[in-house]
Amino acid sequence: MKKSDKNNKSFYFEEYIQSDDKNLNQNKIKINQDRVYLLFFIFFSLISIFAIKIIFISIQIPTNNSYSNFNKSFEPLRSDILDRNGILIARNIKVYHAGIKPNIVKNRENLILKLRLVYPELDFVKISQNFNKNKFFYLKKNITEDEKYKLWSLGEPGLRFEETQTRVYPHKNLFSHILGQIDIDNNGISGIEKSYDNELRAGKKPISMTVDTNVQFLIREELVKYQEIFKNIGSASILMDANNGEIISMVSLPDYDLNKRKTIKDTNYINRATKGVYELGSVFKTFTLAGALNEGSVEINTQFKNLPKKINCAGRAIGEYDEKIPSDLTAEQILIRSGNIGSVRIAQSMGGDKMSEFLKSIGVLNKIEFDIEEVGEPIPFKWGKCKLATASFGHGITTTILQVAKGYSIISNGGYDIQPTLIKKNLEYNPKKRIIRQDVSKKINNILRKIVSTKEGTANFANVKGYEVGGKTGTAQKSNKGVYSKNKVNTFVAVFPTSKPKYILIILLDEPKPNKDYVYHYRDGSGWKYKGTPYNTAGWTSVEIAGKIIEKIGPILAINKNDFYDNYVVKKSN
Repeated sequence: MKKSDKNNKSFYFEEYIQSDDKNLNQNKIKINQDRVYLLFFIFFSLISIFAIKIIFISIQIPTNNSYSNFNKSFEPLRSDILDRNGILIARNIKVYHAGIKPNIVKNRENLILKLRLVYPELDFVKISQNFNKNKFFYLKKNITEDEKYKLWSLGEPGLRFEETQTRVYPHKNLFSHILGQIDIDNNGISGIEKSYDNELRAGKKPISMTVDTNVQFLIREELVKYQEIFKNIGSASILMDANNGEIISMVSLPDYDLNKRKTIKDTNYINRATKGVYELGSVFKTFTLAGALNEGSVEINTQFKNLPKKINCAGRAIGEYDEKIPSDLTAEQILIRSGNIGSVRIAQSMGGDKMSEFLKSIGVLNKIEFDIEEVGEPIPFKWGKCKLATASFGHGITTTILQVAKGYSIISNGGYDIQPTLIKKNLEYNPKKRIIRQDVSKKINNILRKIVSTKEGTANFANVKGYEVGGKTGTAQKSNKGVYSKNKVNTFVAVFPTSKPKYILIILLDEPKPNKDYVYHYRDGSGWKYKGTPYNTAGWTSVEIAGKIIEKIGPILAINKNDFYDNYVVKKSN
């Protein structure tokens, strides 16, 4: 072989070797790049899948068996009801009925264990039985949004949720007789819920009422407390603006929790403030004197001499409750001392026709038009000599304390007609007509003040210092088919402040009992206390409660003693 051939061979071999190494390195680089691309692709894919899953979960619209309508807009089937200060007293809210389909449940024991953590108060023995008996059963009704979320978070496909609405009353019993109830279809069946059913179902705006939640609470609190003291079977109260008829508070006991939706069939649950029709006794003596003064048949200083302690009418005796009442009295003194025989003589000076006409004019004998349907109607009767006699002091004649509140408002506010209302009206008060003369109104108010502020009066326990309280007591035996029993109805009507009346407060106790162990406190600033054996009359029961209530609500009412005659009477006088 030639030398050159060797060299050539060597060259070609080395060239071959070099060329092969270069290709190998390039291939290695390419392989490495492919691996990086593959790993990046896999990583990107995993990230994308995870992100898509998260997005899917976040935007997923669950079905009936999952947590649905979380952000769905809510349109209530009934409007809110508010008090005079805008405080919520009734509202529709969205709720859910939670149920279970047993055939879909994966692990019953495990589900029951989880449910015990959410609702430990449920009857799980019954729930376990339902698993074997039913294709579907309700676990719990009327649960909140938060409760539904907790159940949904359990991840159980057998759970089902039904969206619905319920009416809630934040104050429970406080307004039960005013608001009334609704049925399962959200239809009003009593009270304001029924009377304003169309407006509430329209759902456009809330209904504003005249009642004050804070005042309502304080008055009810006192009635509940004294029901334990006097053991009465029921009680009622009305606080009304004497100038425009706005009812600031109306309470009737016993009451009930509106949230429980129970059908109340017991007559003991009637609204005693509007539906209860009673003989109210001596509170009528104010009407008798006011009517006679307005007719001009007597004056406050008219003398009635030699008044007997007892008279007979149709074989029945009419006597005085207090044998110590003098036989010689003025018309004013007859009302202050609450004389029965004197009231008969005053009524006789006016006559039955005039008496009847006057009582009708102030709304006492007519069924009153009101914002709720639960309103009683006085029992009709025929006027005669005996009926005139007994009606003069509030016996043999029936009415409601709502009507009495209207009558006292007219007498105390200068003589102007008013219409009691529970609904706030954004209209300036404009009296339609005058019922009695203004001078008669002032005279009666002065007498009512003396009944409370003087020792001759029957309502000293209501003499709250600083509020110029006036009023009249009424004690009447309850009648059943014309037969009077020992059970009584005790009533007190308060007017304050008597110099320029603003408020009428009525307290009624149904069948109270005296409490010899109760300590009575005089409220005239003297600090004098009384403990003994009290009479079972309004002066010892209803008056006591009224005084306590005025002490509590007076600061809330923030009485302005200058806003009566200037704004309501003088500027609008005939």
